[in-house]
Amino acid sequence: MHRRHRRTLQLTALAAGTVLLATACNAAAKKDATTTSAGGSGKSFTLVTPDSVGENEFLKLAVTGIKDAAKQHDGTSKVYESTDTASQQQNVQAAVDAKPDVIVLVGFEFADIVAQQAEKNPKQQFLMVDACTTKTYKNVSCAVFREHEGVYLAGAEAGLLSKSGKVGAVDVLDTPQFRRYSDPFAAGAKKVAAKTETSTRFVGGQSPFDDSARAKEQANTLLSKGYDQVMAAAAAGNYGVFEAAKAKGAFAYGVDVNQCPSAPGTVVDNVIKRTDVAVEKGVESVLGGTTGTTVSYGLKEGGISLTGLEAGVDSSKCVIAQHKDVLTKVKALRDQIVSGELTVDDPADK
Repeated sequence: MHRRHRRTLQLTALAAGTVLLATACNAAAKKDATTTSAGGSGKSFTLVTPDSVGENEFLKLAVTGIKDAAKQHDGTSKVYESTDTASQQQNVQAAVDAKPDVIVLVGFEFADIVAQQAEKNPKQQFLMVDACTTKTYKNVSCAVFREHEGVYLAGAEAGLLSKSGKVGAVDVLDTPQFRRYSDPFAAGAKKVAAKTETSTRFVGGQSPFDDSARAKEQANTLLSKGYDQVMAAAAAGNYGVFEAAKAKGAFAYGVDVNQCPSAPGTVVDNVIKRTDVAVEKGVESVLGGTTGTTVSYGLKEGGISLTGLEAGVDSSKCVIAQHKDVLTKVKALRDQIVSGELTVDDPADK
C-alpha cells in the first residue's frame, strides 16, 4: 500500500487531537525541487509533498494539479519532494523564501509548520490539501474531502455483487472520524440490497495504521462468517485484508488510489481522492480572492470518485471492470448524490 494512505487516515486522528510534530533540520531541500514553466511570466506556484512522489499516485495527482494551475495562468510551478520530517520543514522554508503566489502542501504533516509560517509571513498565501491548521488564518486556505460519499458508492457495489448477502469492513479505529470509511459502506450496500448483513472489525492495538497481521486477522474473522465483500480501510494493513480475501476467494475494496494492481482479481474498486482537482480548484479560489476558508470536495466537485467511474477502468485491473451493469447502477446513485436528491450521512458529523 502507498504510504500516503496511511498518512491520510492518520489525518483524521489529527482532527481528533493527535498532532504529529515535524522537526527542523537544515536539509538540502533544493536538490529535491523540480521546476516547470508554461513559458510565460505569470503566476508562480510551489508544491511541497510529505514524501517522495515516485510511484505514489496520490502525490502524482497533486503534481499534475500544480502543473495544470501553472499552465492556466501562463506561469511556473515548482515541486519540493520531502523525505522525512526534517526535510518537510526545510522545504516549506525554501518555498516561503521564494515567495511564490501560492504554496500548496499535501498532508497533515504540514499543519504546525504552516501555522508558524502563516503568522510570520501574513502576505504569503498557503493552500493545504487533505488537512488544515487548527487555527484559522486569513492566508491559509484548506481543501478537504468527503470520503464518505465515495465509500457509500463502493458499498453499493458490494451489495450488488455479494453472493452471501454479507458485507463487512476492516477499519483502523472505532471513532466517528474513522467510521467514515466503514459506516457508509454498510449504508450503500443496504441501499441496493436492504437485507444485506453488515459488520465492521477494527484493527486497534499499538500500531493500528501499520499492522497488516491484525488487519488480516480481523478480515479473516469476517470471512469465516461468510462475508464475501470487505472494505479495506486499514491503512498499511490493507495488504493483510487483500491477502485474506484472496485466500478465501472473497473480494475487497481499496482507498485513496487504485490498489487493484496489488491484488488483481481480488480488489473490486477503490475510493479515489482526486488531489489534482483539489489543488487546481484551490489555487483558482485563492487567486480569485477567496482565502482563509476550508472547501470540501466530494462527488459533485470531482474531488472524490471510484476507479470504476474514471476513464481507463478497463485497464485498471479492478474486478468492477467486468461488471458494467453494476457500474450503471452506481453511476445513477452518484448522480443522485451530486444533485442533492440523495444525502450520505457523515459519521464524523454525529
